[in-house]
Amino acid sequence: MPPFPTATTASATSHLALLLLLSSSLFFLYKSIRLRRKPSPATGPARTTIPTLLYASATGTSKTLAARLSARLTADVGVPVSATDATSFDPEDLPSVPLLLLLVPTHDGGAPPPSAAFLARWLEESAADFRAGALLLSGLRFAVFGVGSRAYGETFNAAARSFSRWLRALGAVEAVPHGEGDVDGGDLEAVFEEWSGKVLRVVKGEELNEGVEGQSDGLDELELEEEESDVDDEEEAVSGEIDMEDIAGKAPARRQNGKVEGGLANGGQNGVKEMVTPIIRASLEKQGYKILGSHSGVKICRWTKSQLRGRGGCYKHSFYGIESHRCMEATPSLACANKCVFCWRHHTNPVGKSWKWKMDDPLDIVNAAVDQHTKMVKQMKGVPGVKPEKLEEGLSPRHCALSLVGEPIMYPEINALVDELHRRHISTFLVTNAQFPEKIKMLKPITQLYVSVDAATKESLKAVDRPLFSDFWERFLDSLKSLHERDQRTVYRLTLVKGWNAEEIDAYAKLLNLGQPDFIEIKGVTYCGSSATSKLTMENVPWHSDVKEFSEVLASKSGGVYKVACEHAHSCCVLLAKVDKFKINGKWHTWIDYDRFHELVISGKPFKSQDYMAVTPSWAVYGAEEGGFDPDQSRFKKERRHGTAALKD
Repeated sequence: MPPFPTATTASATSHLALLLLLSSSLFFLYKSIRLRRKPSPATGPARTTIPTLLYASATGTSKTLAARLSARLTADVGVPVSATDATSFDPEDLPSVPLLLLLVPTHDGGAPPPSAAFLARWLEESAADFRAGALLLSGLRFAVFGVGSRAYGETFNAAARSFSRWLRALGAVEAVPHGEGDVDGGDLEAVFEEWSGKVLRVVKGEELNEGVEGQSDGLDELELEEEESDVDDEEEAVSGEIDMEDIAGKAPARRQNGKVEGGLANGGQNGVKEMVTPIIRASLEKQGYKILGSHSGVKICRWTKSQLRGRGGCYKHSFYGIESHRCMEATPSLACANKCVFCWRHHTNPVGKSWKWKMDDPLDIVNAAVDQHTKMVKQMKGVPGVKPEKLEEGLSPRHCALSLVGEPIMYPEINALVDELHRRHISTFLVTNAQFPEKIKMLKPITQLYVSVDAATKESLKAVDRPLFSDFWERFLDSLKSLHERDQRTVYRLTLVKGWNAEEIDAYAKLLNLGQPDFIEIKGVTYCGSSATSKLTMENVPWHSDVKEFSEVLASKSGGVYKVACEHAHSCCVLLAKVDKFKINGKWHTWIDYDRFHELVISGKPFKSQDYMAVTPSWAVYGAEEGGFDPDQSRFKKERRHGTAALKD
């Protein structure tokens, strides 16, 4: 039988515990000192360091910047460094790396992107594990550059800060203060160039002689602070970040005597900044946009040009009877609350969650939009194929698609703007991105109101739309419910992206009852070429047959409430309509009586969508041999030269 514990063995146990406690205390004391001690300046001739360059990318921006840095290191320093995806890097190799360069964006809720998830988990767990200690990466120097958007508030570049904190906690020395680029604030390029310049100096073996967060400015100064102080300081720094919404100003303009002060020409209102910065303006103008005042835009649509030449109209012509050559595509707000993966503006427009910019007068916006639109139409004079009578009609727009870019209902005076358009007998087709349900409820009658239903589940909506709001799903559902309360024509607008949302047909079917829209537009995503902000390829673009199949299945799942009514094969688009409202005596009535609509608006009396509907022509009905192409137009097919350039069809 083993002996009972004696006083001697108990004492030995106590001494051992005390020794372990003392060792642990000394260990963390050294760790605290080591983290705050600046490395001694190099002696002798400067030596070039070959760095390890890693990137983690969600939309391609970090990858592009990493490639640029790689090229500069090769050209300016003579160090051949390849940019490596973080997914292919083994964190166990970090102790043998002399200099780590890491470019990382911030993903959902401040987390690193999926491609850096393993590296982040390894560093975080190692930093929290006392067995790893502060000496694990003591031979490593590092520099981190974050790519983010201040529009996301306190999570702006949170991932980059986390990587810096974990690396320092493991004994690594921050050779260059971490950089923080804002993709929406217009300073990304300048901040990255400055940070890259410092990195080049470090690689050459030069000393920066500047303080780095979390490290002492003095060579031998020892600061014996509790380890938590670093974390507290960084948390305060995060919470103190300026939100994108606040950068632009503090308050919107006010209406006085029925008019917004400042018009379009005023450069600012009581210090409130304009939405469109010079960089954003230059980028959008390069894409063909005409910027109106400080926050609006207009652009001539390719279908307007097409119908001016008698070569066919857009799907709205087939579905609703608009005259494409008399349609003006515009927006009173270039800003948006989403950063959708299929955005055909490649995220060159500003983002924000509320209106805090200088505000232009709605009358001035409409005047400027019509003026710029008609100028662009006039420029079509002399273009081969343009029909004189169509050109003359095109100079008097009769429809306005408030869907050019951004979020139109963010504009505080959207009702006044709509009133002005209706006063001129210009119909309104307004598209909202389902993040402002309260704005939908406040809208006056619109000819046709759309809500973009880009996905059917919370997870896929977050992945596809990349919304700024943390409660984006609740806002999305409330926006759909708000449609049910409206009396005029309402539409769910579905953009199918293969591999992202096209497989969620059952979930889409469940959303139909929330808003009970009059129509459901189902369109295949348009591929607009590759960019640093989108990972979409032609593999994500569905065929028209795919869209038709999806539409037929969705209609069947509605239990007969909706049927497939129209199609426009050229646009890869199909329309579902409510049977009880719009199919009368066996004929679809999806078209709009625009004159009747304006009469109803002028009357000031309540009216419903059935009060201004019109019969759909046979060529636009689903299954017709014309495929939605107006037989009065002349079909024109471009000669395709595949492999030379991407064409937007």
